[in-house]
Amino acid sequence: MKPNVGGIDRIVRIIVGLLMVLAFFLSPPGVYSWLWLLGIFPLATGFLAKCPTYSLLGVNTCAKD
Repeated sequence: MKPNVGGIDRIVRIIVGLLMVLAFFLSPPGVYSWLWLLGIFPLATGFLAKCPTYSLLGVNTCAKD
């Protein structure tokens, strides 16, 4: 799979993912506190620059060569 996440999109995914994972560790324990761990997905797609959903939809935010 070729990279399809680039530029600002990638930066936003990394920041949002980091904030969500950080919120998991800083929030008080509760029934839905595990939902913050969903931040792993935008974090991973930001670092890897590959998004399976973008591939299915044919979206590419990488700069043209």
